[in-house]
Amino acid sequence: MATPNSVARFLASDTGRWLRVGAGLGLLTTGLRRGGAGGALTAVIALVPLAAGTFDYCVISFLLGGPLRGQEIREG
Repeated sequence: MATPNSVARFLASDTGRWLRVGAGLGLLTTGLRRGGAGGALTAVIALVPLAAGTFDYCVISFLLGGPLRGQEIREG
């Protein structure tokens, strides 16, 4: 398996996880306030960084060929 790059390592850190949760909450709030189909789509998309940060998964690392779990990234 490929070694995750520096962006994936940052996103798997505690700071990166909080950043993803905050970004997800911001997008969710924006989508709900906006309303309509665009707002609903934004709110649904917001669930990806929100859930990934909350449950310690790093989708970026996985897409780059690295591990999905944040703990594996930090150990590697």
